[in-house]
Formats: sequence, structure tokens, C-alpha cells
Amino acid sequence: MPTLIMAKWPKKLDGSVRSKAMAFLQKLSADDTTTGLHVEPIQGATDPRVRTGRVDDFWRAVMFRLDGEGERHYVIHGVWPHDEAIAVAERVRLKVNPINGLPQIEATPAPSPEQAAAQPEPVSPDPADTTPPRPATPAPEDVPPIEPVVEATAPRKPLLVRRGRTRAELVERLGLPEDIADGALAATDEDAVLALAQRHEGWIGLLLVDLTSTDSIDDIYDKLQLDAPAPAAGTDDENLLESLRKPAAAAQFAFIDDQDELRRVIEDGDFGAWRVFLHPEQRRYVDRTYSGPFRLSGGAGTGKTVVLVHRARHLARRNPQARIVLTTFTTNLADALRESLAQLNPRVPQAAKLGDPGVFIAGVDALAAAVIRGAGSGIAGAVSAVLGEERSSPNGRVPGTRWRAVLDTAGTDLAPEIANENFLATEYSLIVLPNSVQNEAGYLRVRRPGRGLALDRAKRAAVWSLVSAYRAQNRIDGTLDFGEAAAVAAAHLRETGPLADHVLVDEGQDLSPAHWQLLRALAVDGADDLFLAEDSHQRIYGPRTVLGRYGIKIVGRSRRLTLNYRTTAQNLHYAMSILDGGSYVDLEEEPEATGYRSARTGPKPSIDPVTSLTGELNTIAARIKGWLAEETTPETIAVMVQDRFQRERVVTGLAERGVPVRAVDREQPPKGKPLVMTMHRAKGMEFTKVVLASVAQHTDAETARLAGLDETGRQDAELRSRSLIYVAATRARDELSVIQRSSSSAART
Repeated sequence: MPTLIMAKWPKKLDGSVRSKAMAFLQKLSADDTTTGLHVEPIQGATDPRVRTGRVDDFWRAVMFRLDGEGERHYVIHGVWPHDEAIAVAERVRLKVNPINGLPQIEATPAPSPEQAAAQPEPVSPDPADTTPPRPATPAPEDVPPIEPVVEATAPRKPLLVRRGRTRAELVERLGLPEDIADGALAATDEDAVLALAQRHEGWIGLLLVDLTSTDSIDDIYDKLQLDAPAPAAGTDDENLLESLRKPAAAAQFAFIDDQDELRRVIEDGDFGAWRVFLHPEQRRYVDRTYSGPFRLSGGAGTGKTVVLVHRARHLARRNPQARIVLTTFTTNLADALRESLAQLNPRVPQAAKLGDPGVFIAGVDALAAAVIRGAGSGIAGAVSAVLGEERSSPNGRVPGTRWRAVLDTAGTDLAPEIANENFLATEYSLIVLPNSVQNEAGYLRVRRPGRGLALDRAKRAAVWSLVSAYRAQNRIDGTLDFGEAAAVAAAHLRETGPLADHVLVDEGQDLSPAHWQLLRALAVDGADDLFLAEDSHQRIYGPRTVLGRYGIKIVGRSRRLTLNYRTTAQNLHYAMSILDGGSYVDLEEEPEATGYRSARTGPKPSIDPVTSLTGELNTIAARIKGWLAEETTPETIAVMVQDRFQRERVVTGLAERGVPVRAVDREQPPKGKPLVMTMHRAKGMEFTKVVLASVAQHTDAETARLAGLDETGRQDAELRSRSLIYVAATRARDELSVIQRSSSSAART
């Protein structure tokens, strides 16, 4: 039974051909001698391993047969029309790169008909003739004209030359083919290098992208885990199979385990490529063992979620009895993780209950609810330990307007920058709950690190009066707010013991201290206990948090991904410009680095200023109509807005302009029409083309809210506002349209 090794195909196929290719490959993987497959060598091919196979009367597969390790292997290069497939098969070759030991598919150039006809018959040299050969004289039309001497400024040096790269490093150290190295060294700017990278799949493309960075050649070498090939110990086929298993080879070649995985590779196309092909830097975080909590940071689109999903599968394969929790901040993101794991490998068991073997996927608040439900009446002790009082309905949740109700009914002399919902909710989340403060005396003593607004004794007493009123109203309902539930669940687990062997966390920057306490208590303390993925530039929900304060020590176990796979370099540049001027720190309270780069290139974002709602709707409608006229799949187009009110207004306005769209809330996005959603809802999603609506506009309500915050609160709100635009802009794979509303337009609309 042959093993299939899928390469990233250079030619994309439409749906009908994909299904035929799938049927062919299924039969091939079952028995390559099956009648009708016509797996045949090509006479006079550059590589004797090359084979073609019959997909149907018109289409042929091109592949390489490798015999080694006691079985046959087929590296599937792609599918072409019959004549084109034969031409490809005649010229293509699979080899081991002699410098870095990686597999490489290359093609000898096809001679033009004129060249083939003019090719002279070979003439045997006369052994007696010792006259040195004369240099060829160019034909008159090949002699370049003499250009007049014109004084001009020296042209700017090519990008890689400015980076200090040399041809010897590219060719003799990294193993780039000479023609590609020369093309890269001649490229004048990053866009030109990226354009070259996009023409080369796998490790060659990755190397070209990395060369545009400021990383040293040694750093690039280590990042891709390159290594000179060992002395040949087996047959040529066996050496090729060894090269195909190297980490950097996984960016282009994947060993297919079963028919389900084969179907996903064929059917998913570009949007599903991450499920199989990983950058070697990503791969190392999938299967490495860590002695304690580990943090993986990286900008939007760098593949943090990809690593988490693959790591969940790896841990489940390593120990089928392991209790693995995969969690994130919102329910929608948890649903996306559940779907992604099923797409990657539907045979990985997804546990139905927290604490069961397999992968349990849920939002972090759902984890807290599961712990509380599982405890039953036994949760009362944890409630008392955290709050110093009882709650009759701990499975219920406090309304989100509770702090506003407290401020409306409780009198206070505190200044507005303290007596507001934002300050009180943040103080409760960052200080009161994680320290299990139960009374005024405890609050007067507790430290308040990271809180910019100092509180003297009198102000603390006044704040505690409002906290007491808040708890009193919650006590009447008998319910817990989300932070209280997490803190209570954590306290219960500290008493009863962990329910997971491994906890994987996505979007960690949005979690609160009580969430982190819960996750720390949820996992068995030890190797591979907590694996955290986060990007402080994408913090759009919770307050800024420092993990070390809540029992999670990650010093020395933290790494960063820098290569963006989703967003074009042009869109990424716009998104990063939104962050300029902001001061971001990570979960270790260190300055958050940037330096991200993209593996893709495309058009620059279009920036359209408007001064009215009518102008904005007209611009959005024209943009969507243009994209649909280009036959863009409707559901891969998204309009992103600031809030739900604006979402409904845009949906109605576009319908009036003959552009039917669908509003997306909590449900999974439907197909068939362009989508309109809030920027918060778009978190974790990606689209081919995106419109950002009403950028740079603050509503009157938002302006008033910001005016009521203290300086620290305003700075934090500003960072989150920037982060929200950054998140939304990085949802676009190919094209980004930004509609900028002037702030004065709010009054006119």
C-alpha cells in the first residue's frame, strides 16, 4: 500500500477536477497497480523517478516514485492537462539540495521551437586540433548600442545588498539555487523580493522572505533548522525520503496518513493549507516538551492558533488518555477552534466533559461554569473563600449593567474618573477578586500594582462602599459575575485538584487575572502544563495583566513568531501604522516587539475619506459591487464596523443601494452574500477582501465616556481602540478598503 507525499501544487484546480484528482489519489494510495490508473514512466525524462497517472481523459497527475523503507512512496507534484503534464514530467526533477539537505523540485527550461530547430548536430572534436576555441562573436542585432554618457545620481543599492547579504551566503550557506539568489540580490525593494518568494513554494520562498528581515544569516539558518546533508548511507530514494522529513521540508511536503487527510488537502485549497504545511519555526512549537508554562507571542496572522491546534493533536496522539483543554476568550473563537481541530484531524477525540480524556474545547467562562456545575453544592465553600458570603444561584450570571445600576443608586463623593463603570470594573477585576478581598479592612491593606490612579485611605473606603453595594445587589440575585465565577472555580480546583494534564490558551492577552488563576488551577503542575498564545497588540477586551502576579512563571520560556501568512505586506504595513505611537507591553510586562513581515504581496489599501453617512454607504456599495463583478466569492467579502447599531445601519443602507448583505452576530457566518459584522466579532476570522467602516470616528457617546476616565483609563482605552482597528485590518488576506469618517460628521448624521 503506497504512501502519498503531497506537495503544494503549483497549479490550482476547480471543483470538478479536484474531485477527480481525489478519486485518482485514493485509488493510488490503496493500490498503485489498479487498472485504469496508468502509472507510467516518461521516456527520456530528466528524472527517472517521474511518473504520470490518468486522472481522466483530459487530466494527468505528475509525481515522483521513491522506493525505500520497505514500501513505495509517491510525491504528488500536481495535475495538468494531458499535453502540459507530459511536458512538465519531461523536465521536472526531485533532488536533495547539496548545501542544506532539503528536497527541491526544479525544472529544466523547455527549449523554444526555434531553438530546437536550430540546434546543430553534435560534432566530435579532432583530437589533433590544439587550437583554443575562439570566443563567439555576437550577431549584429545582439550588439548593444553605445549609450551616451549621462551624469546621474548613483542608483540605490538592492535591498539585500543594503542588508549586507552576499551571494556566497545565499548560495553556499543557505543553499539557494544560483539563479534565484541572483534574482533576489538584484531586487531593489522588499516588494520585489516578496514577488520572487511567491513564485517559489516551500523552503525557498521562506528563505527569501526571511532575507528581507534584519535577522542574521545564522539566525535564519537556525530558524529554518537547516543542516548540511549527512554522508549518503542509503540509496538515492532513501536519502530523498530522509530529506522530505526534515522540519523545513514540512512547509512544502506532507506525508498523508489516511484518506480523510488526503481529502482535506485536495479540497481545502489555500485557506486550508495551514492544516498540513507548517513553517519549521511553527513545527518546533508543536511537538517540543517544556518544563513548565510556555508563552508563544506573535502578531496577527503569524500562526499562533495554527500551532495550538496542531499541538492539541500532537498531545492527544502522544497520550490518548491525556486530558487536554483548548480554550480562548470568546465562544465564537472556541467554536472556530473546535472546527479547526476537526478539519485538521476528525479522529482526534473531542471530550464532551471537562476532565475526560481527549481535547475539551470551550471558552474560558464556559470552563468556569463547567467547574461550578460539576461541583454542585460543594461550590459553596469556594464562594465563601473568595467573596466572604454565599450566593444561592452560582450558575447564574450578573447582568452586564450592574455597575451602572450601582452608580445610579448609590451616592458617592468620588470624582468622576473614579466613580465610573470602567474604573470600578477594572479595580474589581485586577485587585479585589484575584486577592480574595472580602471586606473594607482587606481592601485598605491590599497592594494595587499597575493602577495609575493612587487612592488614599478615604478614597479606598469610598470605593469599597461601591463594591459592597455591587455585591449586595448580586447577593439578592444569588448570581456571580464572570470574573467572580472564574475566581470561585479556581478556588474550588485548588481544594479538589486539577482536571487537565495540558491547557492550551489562545488570545491570552484578553484574559483577566481570575481567568489565569482558573487556568493555573485547572492544569497539573509540571511539564507541558500551560501553553499560552497571545499578542498584546490585539488586546481588545480585558485589562492589562501580568502573569507572574498570578502564579504563572514563564520567564525564559517565551518565544515570538514574526512571519505573517495571512495578510499581504501592504495591508500589514497599514495595520502596523495604526499601532504607531502606542505603548504596548506583553504578559511579562516587557515592551511588546513588532518587526513582523509578510510572506505575501498585493495592492495597497485604498483609503477613502468621507464626510457623511450617505457618502460612506455609497463608497462601500461601490466597492462591494466592484469586487462581486470580479467574481469574488460573496462570503469572502466582509464589512467591519464599530458596533451593532452601525452594523444594522450599514446592512439597511447597502440593501437600499442594491447590495444585499448579511449581518453576522454570534452565529456562524452564512454563505452566499457579503457579510457585515462588528470588528470584535471578526476576531479570529479571515476574508479575501475587507472594508473597514467609519475609521477614525468617535461617536458623541464614546467621546463623553473617554472624557470621564482617569489618565490611565484613557490611555488604556486608546490602546484598545488602536488594537481594534489593527485586528480588523489584519482580517484581510488580499484587499483592504478603509473608509475614514471625519469626526464632525457624527452631528450631521
